[in-house]
Amino acid sequence: MSYVEGESREQRVLFPEMLDDYISEENVVRFIDAFVDGLEMEDLGFDRTAPKETGRPPYDPRDLLKLYIYGYVNRIRTGRTLERECQRNVELMWLMRKLRPDFKTIADFRKDNRKAFRGVFRQFVLLCKGLGLVAGELVAVGGSKFTAVNSGQRNFSQKKLEKRLKEIDQKVERYLDEMERADKEDKQAEMSAAELKEKIEKLKERKGRYEELLKELKVSGERQVSLTDSDSRAMALTPKGEVSYNVQSVVDQKHHLIVQQDVTNEGLDNHQLFLMAQSTKQFLGQTQLQVVADMGYYSHEALKQCEEAGITAYVSKPLVSKNTSQGLFGKEKFTYQSEDDCYRCPAGERLTFHFESKERKHKKFRYYWTTACLGCAIKTQCTINKKFRRIKRWEHEAIVERVERRVRANRPIMKLRQQIVEHPFGTIKFWNDQRHFLMKGLEKVKAEFSLSTLAYDIKRAMNVLGVRALLAALA
Repeated sequence: MSYVEGESREQRVLFPEMLDDYISEENVVRFIDAFVDGLEMEDLGFDRTAPKETGRPPYDPRDLLKLYIYGYVNRIRTGRTLERECQRNVELMWLMRKLRPDFKTIADFRKDNRKAFRGVFRQFVLLCKGLGLVAGELVAVGGSKFTAVNSGQRNFSQKKLEKRLKEIDQKVERYLDEMERADKEDKQAEMSAAELKEKIEKLKERKGRYEELLKELKVSGERQVSLTDSDSRAMALTPKGEVSYNVQSVVDQKHHLIVQQDVTNEGLDNHQLFLMAQSTKQFLGQTQLQVVADMGYYSHEALKQCEEAGITAYVSKPLVSKNTSQGLFGKEKFTYQSEDDCYRCPAGERLTFHFESKERKHKKFRYYWTTACLGCAIKTQCTINKKFRRIKRWEHEAIVERVERRVRANRPIMKLRQQIVEHPFGTIKFWNDQRHFLMKGLEKVKAEFSLSTLAYDIKRAMNVLGVRALLAALA
């Protein structure tokens, strides 16, 4: 029995095959071609949508956009790799009509049109909404850290700079002591005097740079400075405080399609809930929207803004009370009775209102306590204060309490959060191998993430409907 044999490389073909014969009807390049051809490139903000009458003709921005979408769908992101694929990849030969732009043209297109890619992503989401792939009823908001083009060695906080300056002073002192000791004992030191002086000069030069950075930090009011990518930041909850960007996404429950996304250099998520939820509600044209998020998004102000905007939020409250950490009764053990404007403590006593004050950017708080604490049998479980336990209540705390009751009554929705929003991040980071950015600067990494989320949504829609149905929708 013989093996399956291919055709001879020297075989002449009398009737050459068309390139189109190599591309199946279900190939993603057919959809990418039709989708981009239907976009209003000038309205989206792309450059060179109308070629000039004189000079060398430029590449059509549609062709370069098709190239990038194909690249991100197939885990090919760099300009040089895309240039090479244009020369050998049959799918790209078909899609690009055998055009072969050089790597600099490809890279410059992404850099120069960085603000336009978000519009392309939004157009595809609207297409999916028209096909019924997006319900717009329940969405999950989530964040993840994507590595920036900046080493941890080139990121400095005030504390880190002060530590480095102290280390330099100690090294200089040690070198000077070594030189002095060698002179007194008239012995050959490990390094010559000239070598020691050279090292001291280099340390002083480095110290001068660190002092300049420290001064810049104090003047600007920033907490960190990054030297390679000035917009990136070292963030908590990453391996060794990795220098990253905080990527935000809003995912629809129905088919786990990303419907809104953004990138920020803020390390925490607690300022993102309302921004992401409100922009999603407006973009999808919903009058009401349910949003679920993890406790990292918990913020009193954000919950208040969501309720006022007609957004039903499901966010668990983190137990960060100082009393809870000390093993004492937390505020959640005290029940507020609105009809009497008082709290009922675990011992059954009433904590009545005493005064109101403005704190934290003019927020109003009301204070409650009772003198019955002095003779209470379980006081040691409640407070370490010698007199009484005091409860503080925000003027809009009724909104927070409604959210807490809603979360307790809808545990299944809270369990859905991880299934909805973590799935796209896992796919983009590990399956698509796009866990790090290639470009520097907040605006540029936003463009990159728009392409990553667009590629994810295209592949997801293809798995649900298929290329033929998507092409029919465009037609």
